[in-house]
Amino acid sequence: MIEFRNVSFSYEKGIPVIENLSFKIESGESVGLIGANGAGKSTVMKLLLGLVFGEGEIFIDDLEVQKKNLAAIRRKLGFVLQNSDNQMFMPTVYEDMIFAPLNYGFSREEAEKKVDDVLEKLALTDLKYRHNHKISGGEKRMAAIATVLAMEPEAILMDEPTSALDPYNRRVVIRTVRELPQTKLITSHDLDMIAETCSRVILLSGGKLVADGPAGEILRNRELLERNRMELPLSYINER
Repeated sequence: MIEFRNVSFSYEKGIPVIENLSFKIESGESVGLIGANGAGKSTVMKLLLGLVFGEGEIFIDDLEVQKKNLAAIRRKLGFVLQNSDNQMFMPTVYEDMIFAPLNYGFSREEAEKKVDDVLEKLALTDLKYRHNHKISGGEKRMAAIATVLAMEPEAILMDEPTSALDPYNRRVVIRTVRELPQTKLITSHDLDMIAETCSRVILLSGGKLVADGPAGEILRNRELLERNRMELPLSYINER
């Protein structure tokens, strides 16, 4: 589904942010992309979306991430931003959700059905006609996820999906993410959330792949995490 082949990228010449990065994510996998600040996580997302271009090859299914393929690639990928205010740009949740399906060529009737189906699935029907500036941060994060799902993407990219949420809304988002059937790539400093939603973890440090394997193994490796400026998830600290 997603493949990086020897990808490197620099914002400034001679200072690599991503260096010779290779990994493959199969369809249906849920993968956590972790690392300290500056590890290269956000750049990986930008490379996938074709917001920046580097050396090497990146594929989404059989499509290489190149300018000529960006329209098709972005139909396959849904991106949930860290700051929902940067994603919800229409007056109401409904208008945000129906915007992409209408622009993808669906009739209004088809688009409205997609919106209603997603809202019902996520138990968010009461948000349909709410104004974005009048809903809570947790509701807005869930509405942003709903907006992405209305596009029917094959894979979902998420950047810090639980940041700045209170415990209740954090739990709602975790439960929702865990139940999504799409291929998922999630970046987060919330390693407990990664442990609950991802079966596999990719660890970056200095733009290089340091570890790639089962989430439980990597997230329980205190030495590995601390060596890369991260802490053991709270849920694993008291394990014997």
